[in-house]
Amino acid sequence: MPTGPAQQPTAELDARYSSALTPRPGAAGVTATEWAEAQRQLEAAEIFWVSTVRPDGRLHVTPVIAAWHDGVLYFSTGPGEQKAKNLSHDVHCALTTGGNALTEGFDLVIEGKAERVTDPALLEEVIAAHEAKYGPHITSPEGTFHGIGDSFRSGDAVLFAVAPTTAYGFGRDNGVYSHTRWVF
Repeated sequence: MPTGPAQQPTAELDARYSSALTPRPGAAGVTATEWAEAQRQLEAAEIFWVSTVRPDGRLHVTPVIAAWHDGVLYFSTGPGEQKAKNLSHDVHCALTTGGNALTEGFDLVIEGKAERVTDPALLEEVIAAHEAKYGPHITSPEGTFHGIGDSFRSGDAVLFAVAPTTAYGFGRDNGVYSHTRWVF
């Protein structure tokens, strides 16, 4: 089962994509984003896009909710859903989150291998992390409630853990752009 990184990742600024569009005071000193800031963004993000690979090589991308807990990103799906099928064939995936504005925001891409969580103690920890972040229930459009913990415990949902192997951060701040790569 993946655990959080034992050490801080190395951070590299990619100068090709890190610059100011127009000269302004302070814009020349673009630096790599600290991993602590990336973690704050992972903890706060509500929606992630998970990218998996189908057995025939085609990509599959879909939105999910996810919780960052002890250095690992956790998301769930139904056991018969496409992403679960894809991950049973190829565990490599990426989870992406961020905004869609050109001049502000911070986007993150977490790459790693998805491992199914089956340990009951870890499952309870991650249920608690999801409930602390999203509340104890997710409401469907019909107004019915689906308890996160109940779904995991009953087998109606499977939980995956993705410990980052590589992560990317793309910052935009009023014309100042940064591209950070973290290697674990």
